[in-house]
Amino acid sequence: MIIDDFLIINENGLYCRTGDFYLDPLKPVLTAIISHAHGDHAVKGNDTIYCTAPTQSIMVHRYQKNAGKNFQVKNFHSSFALNGIKVTFYAAGHIIGSAQILMEYEGIRYLYTGDYKLQEDPTCEPIEFVKADVLITESTFADPAVQHPDAAEEICKLNEFDHNVLLGSYSLGKAQRLISLINAHCPQRSVLVHHSILPLNKIYESFGYSPGQYELYTRKSMKQAGQNLVYIVPPLTFDSYIRAKNVVRAFASGWKRLQVNNGVQLLISDHVDWNDILAMMDQVKPKEVWTLHGNGKYLREHFIDQIPVKLLNAC
Repeated sequence: MIIDDFLIINENGLYCRTGDFYLDPLKPVLTAIISHAHGDHAVKGNDTIYCTAPTQSIMVHRYQKNAGKNFQVKNFHSSFALNGIKVTFYAAGHIIGSAQILMEYEGIRYLYTGDYKLQEDPTCEPIEFVKADVLITESTFADPAVQHPDAAEEICKLNEFDHNVLLGSYSLGKAQRLISLINAHCPQRSVLVHHSILPLNKIYESFGYSPGQYELYTRKSMKQAGQNLVYIVPPLTFDSYIRAKNVVRAFASGWKRLQVNNGVQLLISDHVDWNDILAMMDQVKPKEVWTLHGNGKYLREHFIDQIPVKLLNAC
């Protein structure tokens, strides 16, 4: 029987009462299972951390000695036990090392997705589909009005003009995917990356997921007009270069609000959209759906009288 309060939310985040551990806690805790290394899922200072090797490498790079006391690194498909719960990692397709977390207890399978995507991305492990009784899914874009365009078609917009491009991007995951996309679909353009992106690229390369060809950019190179260059920079740098000349501004994101006042719109998301969530449910075949990281009300309305949909949060 499905335990209704198998997972709850408290002041520290998403807590498994039966197993006495947290999934992607918001604050440091004694035992944390980390799905991936983005800062809103991987805080520093946890005591014992279960995660994949790439997630550990990125956390140590970012947090140094404060990354965590005791890392328990697990491979995909390699199960381990926590207080009677069998836990197994499966690739989530979000960024390198991102994991779905399958928890099995008393014959019931609970699948926590973390952040995930279904679109093709050669810079990380592709998503795996796993059957489960309960699907605990992110619902960042769980809205029928949101349907992400094909990333390759979006990046090809950079072929429509000759100006250099100042491209805003999150440093982890998105930047590496953009390098790969530009290499594949905009071969006439050269990619220059911000210094904060470089060490993350090196971590990707160390695990066999090379983003492709790129160089480190300098302020001098920023002034080279008409060179078919793409400067990939993090959000703060992108905002600080508001008066940059001889460049077309773009920000790669699924959020439309981040496309305002840019020269070109690049709707490239690393999260599932409405159709992707429906496709995920078709593969997982859950008896219940619990939603996180967004508003699950549209899923509840869509599946009314079909599958119970519980909103673990309403943020």
